This record gives sequence, structure tokens and C-alpha cells, in this order.
Amino acid sequence: MPVVTMYCTAVCPYCVMAERLLLGKGVEVTKIRVDLESGRREEMMTRTGRRTVPQIYIGDTHVGGFDDLSALDRAGGLDPLLAG
Repeated sequence: MPVVTMYCTAVCPYCVMAERLLLGKGVEVTKIRVDLESGRREEMMTRTGRRTVPQIYIGDTHVGGFDDLSALDRAGGLDPLLAG
């Protein structure tokens, strides 16, 4: 199973929902807190081209935010991506 990384903050409801969806699939999420770690938001923006959290990576694949993750799940594409 690929490593799942999520750029997030403590007060973001979309981050909580994304983590909940992934945990429901038995996936451990590595969180990068952009509100606590200096320079991480800039890293996230450089990597993704986006400013908002969450920003989710499954392995080397940038999935996007919660809406993107949820849409991928509804379309049946999340489970194969998580399976590697």
C-alpha cells in the first residue's frame, strides 16, 4: 500500500473529513501540519500549485483536496490507487 500524505491544519473540517474517509478504508495518514511547521505551506504550494488544505498525496500521485478525494472514491478510483 502506498504512503498517504496529507498537508493539513488543526482547524480544517475538510482535513478531518478526508482523514476520516481514509481511516475508514484502513489507511494510515501521514499528516504534515502547515500551521505548525515553518515553511511547510510554501512547500505544499510549490508541490501542488494550490493554497488550500487538505492537499493529499497517495504515493507520488497528487489527489487534491477533500472534494477531489471524495469524487475519486465515488467514481471507484480510490481503492485501486490505494492498492498500489
